[in-house]
Amino acid sequence: MNILVLNAGSSSLKFRLFKISTLRPLSEPEDVIASGHVERIGQADAQLNLSFDVKRDSYQQSVGTKSVSELVQEIIQQFTKPLAVDQPAISIDAVGHRIVHGGARFFEPILIDDIVLKHIRDLTELAPLHNHSGLAGIEAVRGLLPHVHNVALFDTAFHHNLPAVAARYGLPSVLSDRLQLRRYGFHGISYRYVSERLSLILKRDLTKHFNQMRMIVCHLGNGASVCAIQNGQSIDTSMGFTPLEGLIMGSRSGDIDPGLVLHLLRAENMTPDQVDDLLNHQSGLLGLSGKSADLRELEIAASLGHQASQLALECFAYRVRKYIGAYAAALGGVDTLVFTGGIGQNSVLMRARICQGLSFLGLEIDEIRNNEANGKEPVAISAGDDPMIWIVPTDEERQIAREVFLLLRK
Repeated sequence: MNILVLNAGSSSLKFRLFKISTLRPLSEPEDVIASGHVERIGQADAQLNLSFDVKRDSYQQSVGTKSVSELVQEIIQQFTKPLAVDQPAISIDAVGHRIVHGGARFFEPILIDDIVLKHIRDLTELAPLHNHSGLAGIEAVRGLLPHVHNVALFDTAFHHNLPAVAARYGLPSVLSDRLQLRRYGFHGISYRYVSERLSLILKRDLTKHFNQMRMIVCHLGNGASVCAIQNGQSIDTSMGFTPLEGLIMGSRSGDIDPGLVLHLLRAENMTPDQVDDLLNHQSGLLGLSGKSADLRELEIAASLGHQASQLALECFAYRVRKYIGAYAAALGGVDTLVFTGGIGQNSVLMRARICQGLSFLGLEIDEIRNNEANGKEPVAISAGDDPMIWIVPTDEERQIAREVFLLLRK
């Protein structure tokens, strides 16, 4: 079965085409026929990068200001057209879509029909930066491949059974129940993949009992969150009703006093849309530094003495470290701290910043191991013989393909 996975973000699109003949264990990865990505969607310098496993040439092309829908159509056309007599078209049997917000309704993979599509559309206001892009991908596939199964997977699903003490806000219960106001959490597809992959690694050591482990996973990228996991289940996570709550992110503010929003509405005469834009697009690392939302650029600027960039990096690390401490308390201790996501996997300096002062939890980074980690393979980077700190690369597309395959087998 050939399964195309579309992972649409607010300004990016990642995709991979998997071939799955049997359900393999995590130690035997599924075959990847093709993969690619588009960054900076909607901007004039956006480029489509596409690579194939064999027989077809990889290429890069400018896509200008094409929309997500137009890009998905272009990708499918590249897969399904024959290039030569000895290079037949690639068939697509199913398409898996990452949808950020599933609300209270969706907590398992589901085949997409008109009713499901309507419900996903109704949830767009809860994650406008992401659900809109996911919907565009679904509609493009349905238009171009009307007989192919489309399956939605939701970032909120992993946190569906959050304990009430972690899920509820301190709002009137009647209002919360009527409007389904609760903490939903996000990055769940990534957390499921990372926790299961580390489970497989640690089960090789018979002294490790994964189902009893207290794990804190930091998914750090342009969007960032932390999750406390026990017995393989999410018991708390930093994102809430929307992906805006929690950590300082690339351009999102993370936690702020709700009274600050009221102050902006009154004192600055801002509209709700203006406040939304401020908190989602002008804040975080970008707002603090006044320079960039890209942590890589800020680390360079900080090394050259740019004080606002230095402060932005310190604030980012402090917020992550504070959540680690909070979740260690929620778990009653911590056995394993995991870094994943673009920043978590690749920033040597940020991992070191975050772990400063965590030795009271038994969490100490080994400087050499941290520096030598390439971010592409799971590796322990903690000091000493007990591997308490890990880097585990995430793979949301592979997790989606596996769950689509399982659903369709039923």
